[in-house]
Amino acid sequence: MRTQLLLSLSVIAVAATSAPAFAQDASTADRLDEIIVTAQRREENLQNVPVSVATLGGQTLAVVSGAGADIRALSGRVPSLNIESSFGRTFPRFYIRGLGNTDFDLNASQPVSLVYDDVVLENPILKGFPVFDLDRVEVLRGPQGTLFGRNTPAGIVKFDTAKPTSKNNYARASWGSFNTVNAEAGVGGELGAGLSARLSVLYQRRDNWVDNLDQPGTKNLEGFKDFAARLQVQADVSEGFTVRVVGQIRSFDGTARLFRANAFAKGSNKLIGLGGANTPFRRDQVRADGLNFQNLRNYNVGVTAEYDAGPLTITSVTSYWNGNLQSRGDIDGGFGNAFTPNVGAGMGPGFIPFSAQSQDNVPSLDQFTQELRFASNNKGGLGYQFGLFYLNEKLDITSFDFGTPTDTNPAAIATQRQDSDAWGLFGSLSYAFDNGLTLQGGLRYNDDKRKMVAGRPVDTRPGFLGFGGPVATGTTSVGDSVLTWDLAANYPVTDDVNLFARVAKGYRAPSIQARLVFGRTPSVAKSETTMSYEAGIKSTFADGKVRFNLTGFYFSTDNLQLTAVGGASNFTTLLNAKQVDGYGYEAELEAKPLPGLTLTAGLSYNHNEIKDPNAFVAGCGANCTVTSPQRPGSPGIFSINGNQLPQSPRWIANWTAGYAAPVAGGEAYVFTDWAYRSKIQFFLYDSVEFSSNNMLEGGLRVGYRTGRYDLAAFARNITNNASAVSGIDFNNLTAMVNEPRVIGIEGSIKF
Repeated sequence: MRTQLLLSLSVIAVAATSAPAFAQDASTADRLDEIIVTAQRREENLQNVPVSVATLGGQTLAVVSGAGADIRALSGRVPSLNIESSFGRTFPRFYIRGLGNTDFDLNASQPVSLVYDDVVLENPILKGFPVFDLDRVEVLRGPQGTLFGRNTPAGIVKFDTAKPTSKNNYARASWGSFNTVNAEAGVGGELGAGLSARLSVLYQRRDNWVDNLDQPGTKNLEGFKDFAARLQVQADVSEGFTVRVVGQIRSFDGTARLFRANAFAKGSNKLIGLGGANTPFRRDQVRADGLNFQNLRNYNVGVTAEYDAGPLTITSVTSYWNGNLQSRGDIDGGFGNAFTPNVGAGMGPGFIPFSAQSQDNVPSLDQFTQELRFASNNKGGLGYQFGLFYLNEKLDITSFDFGTPTDTNPAAIATQRQDSDAWGLFGSLSYAFDNGLTLQGGLRYNDDKRKMVAGRPVDTRPGFLGFGGPVATGTTSVGDSVLTWDLAANYPVTDDVNLFARVAKGYRAPSIQARLVFGRTPSVAKSETTMSYEAGIKSTFADGKVRFNLTGFYFSTDNLQLTAVGGASNFTTLLNAKQVDGYGYEAELEAKPLPGLTLTAGLSYNHNEIKDPNAFVAGCGANCTVTSPQRPGSPGIFSINGNQLPQSPRWIANWTAGYAAPVAGGEAYVFTDWAYRSKIQFFLYDSVEFSSNNMLEGGLRVGYRTGRYDLAAFARNITNNASAVSGIDFNNLTAMVNEPRVIGIEGSIKF
């Protein structure tokens, strides 16, 4: 495997250095635009930042986030990034370089942090906040603990919204398959007297398009209505002193994630139809007898104050987020069960051992964060940043289990109340030498405390899975304090070629899992720490018409937090793997080889391995074919030592091509984008069925635009690829699949 890695790195390097010799007198319009990022909490050219950073912006971001798409559409659009969800649009799970968390509980901790306008969004139901009216998306790979704090050992996904001073005013709307509507607008500018404002709005909807054959009539699943809005008001209070106030809201109503019973053929991971192994898979049909709905509300208010004091800038970021969620799904994904095989049309598809209908609610989530940061303003010599950070989270979760598919009175109720406090002190120094070399280093002290009060006050299921009967409320507490750090160097070999290297220590705070609707005892995972080493080259050549960046990395994580989800006992448990090592690379290429033609490509290779001979988990209860070795004398219990992490493809690739030609005072254009990932396993143990060999999704957009107007036809998932993206393993061979093909038209206006 290391030979393959070195060979592929060599091929990439040779391809880059032997690229066609483009004309050396390129006009400014023919050159690639400079990419400005804030990966280090200050505006810098991407090529000068000693971190592996990828960005999405401009046409690519607009295309992939349109057509009713949610944040999962960013998956695979940059190297080493995977996103999936068992809640659908409201609870994304992020993975960078293979590190992530498959836990579906509503207090799940993730090693990838999402940062929205300098505010960390801790809880999963906040991380799905829609993608609209953004300047750019940045993906920072590797530990980012010094400047972004806890729970970033894998990296961060960073959103920067268009600010009130932006002159990019626009409105766009599209209509497509399944009556999909995507309408978005961003309007703002100067109001006078030092005031400016911006209003951003997004509305997405889709009709129900999946036909539940056991509830005949109209199609009744997979529809949604999603509305989000943001209002920002900025005031120049005095010279050098600016205050920006933001308010945001999201309202989502739709169906929960659709689970498809026995969608895998026994002995393979092939998707099959409702009639069994010899029938073709149909995305628009299911057989399900349970209730399905999902409702989410998010609210946010924040204040960012910035004062330029000459030699330094003082920034205060204060933010409050609130959320609530109700989500119920037909977990077994089928109709009837082995105890009632002849009800109605009969049990199916396939064998359903028992019905599983559950609901998870977040009655209230409150997150408050405060950061105070001091940063030097000088461009050369000694630079610095230092500050402090505080987070307080109060989270209530209620889980229900129902005796029959359409019950509204639960057979069991479990409750969780989680209180979290985290604070950090951080500082970073950099020094730019006269020869161009820049050295920097940073430290952060992290202190985390979490308390969970959980119980099961109601349970009328005596003997259910051995856990029947109420569970008295108990308290579990965890905490830790850890010092994280990073060292980096950046050296310009020429004006167009930079070399960089970085060493960083990352940290994920200890976690508690207490979803006691299926279990009696909370589980705890202690802190994990990651040491990461990376080095790379960032280059532009052909007179600014080609940009090529390449990073190689190695990491080693101690006590990696893992979640054993489902299994035969259907109980989610946290555990720590003694060690997980990984290595690989990310390569990104962007080029304008001809007038009007823009090409991009990205490729990542990620190899990781669990190294813990004492790590065992329960296998599936769904009669799947487990390929991991069984623990001697323990039927149904399997070793995960040596396994690749779940949801961790070895290969991720993406590429785009856009061409525009002048026509009648405007230009006709075509743009296509593609994303590929290789094989993944869905669980910690390896199995034949609960896996996906690969997935390739593409899009196409053809249109005509002027400086103000744009009219286009588009297709997302143009080949209508149907791939499993996750599964449920405790009941039957249940699958979750990717989004369907959407074909439509879009019009937009700039003003």
